[in-house]
Amino acid sequence: MPPPRARYFNTTGPCDPPSSTTCCRPHPGFPRRGPSSRWTATSSCTPPRQTGKTTILRTLASDLATEGDIAVLSFSCERAKIFSNDVAATETILLDSLRRAAVLSGWPEELLPPGSWPEEQAGTRFGNALSAWCSRCPRRVVLFLDEIDALQGESLVSVLSQLRDGHNIRPDGYPFPASVVLCGLRDVRDYKIASGGAPDRYNAASPFNIIRKSLRLGDFTAGQIAELYDQHTQATGQEFTKDAVDRVFELTQGQPWLVNALADEIITEMGVTGTIATEQVEEAKERLIRARAIHLDSLAARLYEPRVKRVMEPIVAGGPYTDRGNSEDLSYARDLGLITQQPPPQVANPIYREVILRVLGDLTEQNIHADPHSFVLPDGRFDLSRLLREFVVFWREHGEVLIQQEGYHEAACQIILMAFLHRLVNGGGYLDREYAAGTKRLDVLVRWPYSGPEGERLMQREAMELKVWRPGADDPKPEGLAQLDRYLDRLTLDTGVLVIFDRRPEAPPWQGTRRLRPGHHPVRPPGHRPACVTAVRGGLKMPT
Repeated sequence: MPPPRARYFNTTGPCDPPSSTTCCRPHPGFPRRGPSSRWTATSSCTPPRQTGKTTILRTLASDLATEGDIAVLSFSCERAKIFSNDVAATETILLDSLRRAAVLSGWPEELLPPGSWPEEQAGTRFGNALSAWCSRCPRRVVLFLDEIDALQGESLVSVLSQLRDGHNIRPDGYPFPASVVLCGLRDVRDYKIASGGAPDRYNAASPFNIIRKSLRLGDFTAGQIAELYDQHTQATGQEFTKDAVDRVFELTQGQPWLVNALADEIITEMGVTGTIATEQVEEAKERLIRARAIHLDSLAARLYEPRVKRVMEPIVAGGPYTDRGNSEDLSYARDLGLITQQPPPQVANPIYREVILRVLGDLTEQNIHADPHSFVLPDGRFDLSRLLREFVVFWREHGEVLIQQEGYHEAACQIILMAFLHRLVNGGGYLDREYAAGTKRLDVLVRWPYSGPEGERLMQREAMELKVWRPGADDPKPEGLAQLDRYLDRLTLDTGVLVIFDRRPEAPPWQGTRRLRPGHHPVRPPGHRPACVTAVRGGLKMPT
């Protein structure tokens, strides 16, 4: 017998049973057991990508099976995704997947579906086959249809219609599953759009009007991350410091794939063998982002979808939502896990925030030729003042062209400056960004580690606030200074930088940067800290 494998942090596919090889736990936000007598409807489970939905479905199915009077089966619809408008082929694939899952479950013969499904007209075969199975099964049948959003077009409409029809006549004695759970990335309203329907039209007879309850898998709490990581500690003796666990939660906000990926990167890829501290967490974050792991790459690919762009552009630009149609777009982005569940809309976690700005700023980065090492002062600190001067020169040379080429026009200023900062800071330091819809600003914290005169490890911190002066708007400087002051309060810093992009057509020629000191400026409220105000002008007209 080979020795048992050590437990590992899973980032690909469903987890093995908890008693086996993966560090896993029941997913928060979804009931492990339900009152089976009430499972008489269709439910929708809509987690974002790679949050453990398949694992939790299998766990829930296993739990329900122990009640003794339920035959509960989970199977995937993914194999049928290529047959969007071929209803007959879709039904054949789904029934084959269902029977294969039942056989692999190890059920006794009397619980298994028929050896051959009835031959029926396309568009009725799936529902009639489920009825034939339920008529011979001595237990109530509960079905979990995983990856339901793999179905598209006419095939999706047909399957949902058959489920609705069977559920509606089941109280009259028609044999049919007692409950069906549809699990996918999106809620049923988005399946309607995917099949060509309008999201704003309610129709009581619609196949999409089948859901009794919609459930969303939540993210991990800090305590649950600690519990997950403790499984690794118990198995290997390798510990995570409390600060490291707290930093993982801060960076991921509990997103399950990110939580597992950071730990796997530290242990498997970086080969850390001692106690895991915040330094290793920071390095693992950078490595994941640079490698554009498949989870992060798929996130980036969504950014230019029209529905996602309509949500993300105001978030990056700090602007408001003014279109009633944004409500559906926001729901879609929430279902994808891109933004927070509660208002104000903002990116779901700091790692996503960084990935989004890096992806959007990639074109700008290709045009930056400055040497990052030239911004390091003799004492090891970062020369932020020089960076701002260099950026103004860069903006005057390239700003207008880059704005014209930037897909996120309303957020172009923020994206271009963030790309410039990333190119020159991230070689030896860190950038922490904060932005959300409706805030009219973007906050940036530059963290630059360096050695002190005695060789001690020190951290330089520089705070920046970005504002845009748009046509027809008031001068943002007074509001910006007040916002910067609050940001500095939160960071316990004494000075900061306010960067204002003047995008008015009547903006005067560029005047450079000015150092403001307390009490020397008429619009500055008393008590404000010293702030360097950089006014960036020129080449700022909106693209037509």
